[in-house]
Amino acid sequence: MAGNGKRFETARGNVDREKDYDLGEAVQLIKANASAKFDETVEIAINLGVDPRHADQMVRGTVSLPHGTGKSLRVAVFAKGDKAAEAEAAGADLVGAEELAEQVQKGEIAFDRCIATPDMMAVVGRLGKILGPKGLMPNPKLGTVTPDVAGAIQAAKAGQIEFRVEKQGIIHAGVGKASFSEDALQENIQAFIDAIQKAKPSGAKGTYMKRASISSTMGPGIRLNVHAG
Repeated sequence: MAGNGKRFETARGNVDREKDYDLGEAVQLIKANASAKFDETVEIAINLGVDPRHADQMVRGTVSLPHGTGKSLRVAVFAKGDKAAEAEAAGADLVGAEELAEQVQKGEIAFDRCIATPDMMAVVGRLGKILGPKGLMPNPKLGTVTPDVAGAIQAAKAGQIEFRVEKQGIIHAGVGKASFSEDALQENIQAFIDAIQKAKPSGAKGTYMKRASISSTMGPGIRLNVHAG
């Protein structure tokens, strides 16, 4: 732990905590300070000027990162018959119907994304209290309730991520790995920021993007210069 503490303090000493860095410079600092023995995840956090308790201020959606997340995503699909076979052929990690629901009810959740065909929502709907808090509940608005299970699986495996603003107005996501090139990280982060901007709700008043920062798993936060009204 002492080693980690020294590493963190050294990294923090390289960052001006009062400065809003341009994206390119921020990414350079992230890579320079990512000195852990594993490939650190790069995360972004954005403080939005919204109150998600109001329906017209909710920010939620999906974005496909151009260079993926660097993480192998485990996908579960609720489907039967031909759609189940289609899901298996498309590379789903888990495919099932009532038996898969029973696994989830037992707390066996060995997946990062959950997709369902429309006819399975009667089964999946019973799992809302389990999957909902984990952000895994299939949703037609996010493209995870769909007859096109192959397309949804391919999108998830290719680097599509879901985002949803938290109660405090903060939205965050993993946007790559420290081993990514500077260009790849910049493009992923910019794609995420653009998606949040496009998802600006009708009820948002005043400054929409208040503050943003990026960090690696073991590194300090680096404030970003985001110009968004």
